[in-house]
Amino acid sequence: MNNNLRNPVTLVLILLGLLIIVGSTVAIVPETRQAVIVRFGEPVRIINRYKPDESFGKTGAGLALRIPFAEQIVWIDKRIQSVEMERQQVLSTDQLRLQVDAFARYRITNPLRMYISAGSEERVSDALRPILGSALRNELGKRPFAALLSPERGQVMSNIEAGLNRVARQYGAEVIDVRIKRADLPDGTPLQSAFQRMRTARQQEALTIRAQGEKQAQIIRAEADAAAAKVYAASFGKDARFYDFYRAMQAYRRTFNSQNGGDTSIILSPDNDFLREFRGR
Repeated sequence: MNNNLRNPVTLVLILLGLLIIVGSTVAIVPETRQAVIVRFGEPVRIINRYKPDESFGKTGAGLALRIPFAEQIVWIDKRIQSVEMERQQVLSTDQLRLQVDAFARYRITNPLRMYISAGSEERVSDALRPILGSALRNELGKRPFAALLSPERGQVMSNIEAGLNRVARQYGAEVIDVRIKRADLPDGTPLQSAFQRMRTARQQEALTIRAQGEKQAQIIRAEADAAAAKVYAASFGKDARFYDFYRAMQAYRRTFNSQNGGDTSIILSPDNDFLREFRGR
């Protein structure tokens, strides 16, 4: 026995076996990870589980013991993760085809449910990616292109996030944010056609506004003329002789005023009624 222990090969094998046993028994759980202990395929406990508002350094991270060869560790990231959506084409309500790039950020908050439903983090991302694309198409398909350039975009993102969160909870995840990176019109003929439709729509809108403005101007002028006529009638009705005199003076000014800068000659009888104001009262 002592001779075997003195054998270097035997010592190396013994040390190697001890290291394997220690490595299968003791594990170091970092702050950024959650550990699901699985015994013969069944999850038995969770170490360093995510908790909202937990302080760094005061979690369950550290050394973890397990039954060697019987229990295995499934590592799950506690940090925020991102799932990228493939570039998709979306048809808006104003018949514009948009090329949209988006992404979502999520965190695994229920590692046990994640392990049971998905088995790994990669499968969670694979499950959320098509749901994100579907929710994005459904939501943007209800709105015009201009909604992406207005404050309404925030409500669009909130609706997409809520729809995606309902699916994420089934995998033990929580969606934190959804963002659109780019929303562009397709290049080439579709882009030029879209610009032409936008120009035509704005021109029609300008014509409508101009017609409404002219209509309002005519109404205002008519009301002003009616008000002026009413004032004139009320004023002249107080003195009929002054009204006759005023109208005669206006007629004289238009008749005797020189149009071409020369003299005007008019031959009338002194008894003509047109010249009655020259005869005095």
